[in-house]
Amino acid sequence: MLVRLAVTLAIAAGPVWAQETSAGEGRDLFLYFCAECHGKDAASQGPMAEMMALQPPDLTHLAARNSGAFPIEAVAKQIDGRQPIAAHGDMPMFGPTLDEDQFVALALPSGQPMMVSRALGNLITYLQTVQR
Repeated sequence: MLVRLAVTLAIAAGPVWAQETSAGEGRDLFLYFCAECHGKDAASQGPMAEMMALQPPDLTHLAARNSGAFPIEAVAKQIDGRQPIAAHGDMPMFGPTLDEDQFVALALPSGQPMMVSRALGNLITYLQTVQR
């Protein structure tokens, strides 16, 4: 009985969390929320960067700075505010802005899924595409 209930709930919840991410939608979010500081090319040369006490990081080298693996969990936690970084400076936390009712599971290097809003998943998917 419990197995049948669990399967029924998983099937019913599927459309809510089993969404695909979109680098194109992530790029749009990046240009709207992030480009002023990190630059349109994500290389930290946005128009606000020169006015900041700390230079925004070059987001095109996140994987390179992490032994070649894109740090999905750390990026998600920094963007949504679960892991504020003191050295990061004045980055606003976009978790509430990117919150929505649809979720995606991002695969961490350990193989474990990390549930994030679809908007945050799209943004992370886009950041993965700009790695050098």
